[in-house]
Amino acid sequence: MGKVALVTGGNRGIGLATARALRTAGMRVAVTHHSSEAPPDVFAVRCDVRDAEQVDAAFTRIEHELGPVEIVVANAGITRDRLVATMTATDFDEVLSTNLAGTFQVARRAIRPMLRRRGGRFIAVASASALIGSRGQANYAAAKAGMVGFAKSMALELSSRNITVNVVAPGWITTDMTNALPDTVRSAAASRIPMGRFGTADEVAEVIAFLAGEGAGYITGAVLPIDGGLTVER
Repeated sequence: MGKVALVTGGNRGIGLATARALRTAGMRVAVTHHSSEAPPDVFAVRCDVRDAEQVDAAFTRIEHELGPVEIVVANAGITRDRLVATMTATDFDEVLSTNLAGTFQVARRAIRPMLRRRGGRFIAVASASALIGSRGQANYAAAKAGMVGFAKSMALELSSRNITVNVVAPGWITTDMTNALPDTVRSAAASRIPMGRFGTADEVAEVIAFLAGEGAGYITGAVLPIDGGLTVER
């Protein structure tokens, strides 16, 4: 049977596409979901990644149902977009506590069994905004940039135990969220992308599936932009 993979925030968008790509690659896949309903075709556990007890309970259930979690994709995240001048402390704290502190809670629970087994994969889903900033998303960009530094530090700590830690940094990707934007906003965004189009969730998922697989065993501490060239020469 295939390795067990967990995708946090795997109920839609990039997370769900990743869960399906990992399943296609032969893995046994679980996802967490929080504010939205569970996808019908994937083993799902409700979990708020900000809560250490819920994270532990989710891992324990997955371990019982599927086996030891050997691959983790930290994808759960939220946005609270505002300009800094009007951003509230709550807007800032909620995004950092979910996107950054939530990644820490998941990583802390995930790596202990990996250390005992001397192997594993941890992949953090950051954003191109971590590399170049994003107007109206200072909280989100700060959280995602923090994920990059956190993952690089983990890579240094864990590489001797055959645990790889990498980051993907998607740019503009076609999801329910971006589809809800006005056409003028999406057109303006696409015009700034050298490839002239948004990416797809499946394109991001395929990169994550590669990093989770055997062929990526000598890659750790990497940050891979998936952005059609958006961050080139920025």
